[in-house]
This record gives sequence, structure tokens and C-alpha cells, in this order.
Amino acid sequence: MTHDAAAARTEPGRSNSPVHRRASIVENVPIARDTYRIRLADAAIAGSIRPGQFVMVRPVAGEENDPLLGRPLALYDLARDASGTPVAFDLVYLVIGRGTAALARCQPGESLPVWGPLGNGFGPAPGGPVVFVAGGIGQTPFLALGREWLNPGPDGRICPSATILYGVRTAALLAGVEDFRAAGIQVELATDDGSAGHHGFVTELLARRIERGEVPARIVACGPPAMLAAVARIAEQHGVDCEVSLENHMACGFGACFSCVAPIHQPDGTVDLKRVCVEGPVFSARSVAWGG
Repeated sequence: MTHDAAAARTEPGRSNSPVHRRASIVENVPIARDTYRIRLADAAIAGSIRPGQFVMVRPVAGEENDPLLGRPLALYDLARDASGTPVAFDLVYLVIGRGTAALARCQPGESLPVWGPLGNGFGPAPGGPVVFVAGGIGQTPFLALGREWLNPGPDGRICPSATILYGVRTAALLAGVEDFRAAGIQVELATDDGSAGHHGFVTELLARRIERGEVPARIVACGPPAMLAAVARIAEQHGVDCEVSLENHMACGFGACFSCVAPIHQPDGTVDLKRVCVEGPVFSARSVAWGG
């Protein structure tokens, strides 16, 4: 996906320029094992962020400087007032280290440093059914995206149906399943240990679906690199358009540190390192040099 395609998603009269501010915590609640949903009140960010974009959040409630770096978190959902205007945004995160552990301790009424929206989001809705493929915490971009694609946008384009294939290690890590169902997104599950849904890889669900003749107009995937590479191969084999949202580690979020680069095929046939936080995180699956 090009930057122009992402930019075209910004509604007329709404800025998509990043801002840096302190956002108030409305709630910060567990939704699965080691997994939380935090709602931050900030009308400027909520009114401009697009599905697929992210914000950097520093998990410090006061004037502390530890941790110094923010954590990149993708838009999960929007909260709107009675008139339908976005006033807050939801982020979902997995506690895996010191920064996210500090974030889990934050309480409603506190405020956190936030900057965003950052990166490029997804393009317009496809002309047919879409399948989202998520591994681990990779389901987070797809609730807001599914809501948008299943409802007519400014261009009147609508996706007729959306399904999320969602794989985790064990059922206790499944987060937001009922949110997806309530939004009209069909859900199929896979777990490594067989505790919920298909016993095996989520990519097996995708392959079986296509083999049954249920070929989507587009596949969109987010998750671990090995899963994304497998999804890309399946999409290529069956001629299905595929976008991936990469989860490369980001330190700054705005392209200065080059810690999140990914190898991307260029039009001249070469491979160049592109910053996932700036040129991504959304790329055409065909453009990524997966290796192996």
C-alpha cells in the first residue's frame, strides 16, 4: 500500500498530523491473561487516527522518566460521544516486560504522555469479503478496521463480510473475541494446545478456507514474522491481494532511530531497508523480502 492510499483515508477537514500531549486514562482493564485494554481520552488523536496507525505511550503517570521510551500500541477501537464524535481511543496490550507491566499498574484519572497518530494505516475497503489473520496480540488493529470496512465510508465503499482467523498459544490469551462478534466480524479460532478452536496454526485455517473455495478479495494479517511469511505465501499461491501490518520493535516511533527497519522490495528489483514506523507498519505482502 502506498502512502497516498493511506492518506486518502483521512476524512475531509480532519488532520492526521501527530500531536504530543498527556491523555487521561478512562479505564485500564484486563481482557485476557496478561492482556489489558486501556482507554485514553483525547479528542484530537481519536478524531484523526486511522485503523492500522499506532501511538507511542510512555507508561509513567507522574513526572518520572523511567521508562524513558514509549511503547508502540495500535488503535483497537474508538469511543464516541452522543453525537458520534470520537472522544477517546482504545489500545490493547500484552504485558511482556517492564514497560507494559508499568502500564498495567496505571489507574483511571491518571494521565500518560502520548504521541500520534503515527505510521500509515490501511487502504479503502476491498470490493469483496476480507479475511483478517491474527497471531498472538496481532488481532489489535482489526476491530477498528472491521468496523470501518463493514460500514459505508466517505466514498460509499463497503466490505460485504469480514472474518478474523485468530490464533494464540492457549485459550486464556484470547482477547476481544466478543468485541469482534458484536461488530459483525465472524471469528474462527486456533490454539497451539487445542484448548479452543482448531488445534494447530492459524495459517492452517486460512489454507483450508481457500481450499474450500472461500477465496477472499483481500487478506490482511498481523502477527509474528513466521506467521506473516506463511500468510504471504498462501496469498501468493492463490493470487489473493494481501496486506501485512509488521510488528518490528520500535524505539522512537517517528523514524529517527532506525531500530524497526524491514527489508522491502523496490520497483527496480533491489531490496532496501524501510522504517516500519514511518513507511509502514502496513505493507503489501508481496513487497516484503521474507527470506528463507
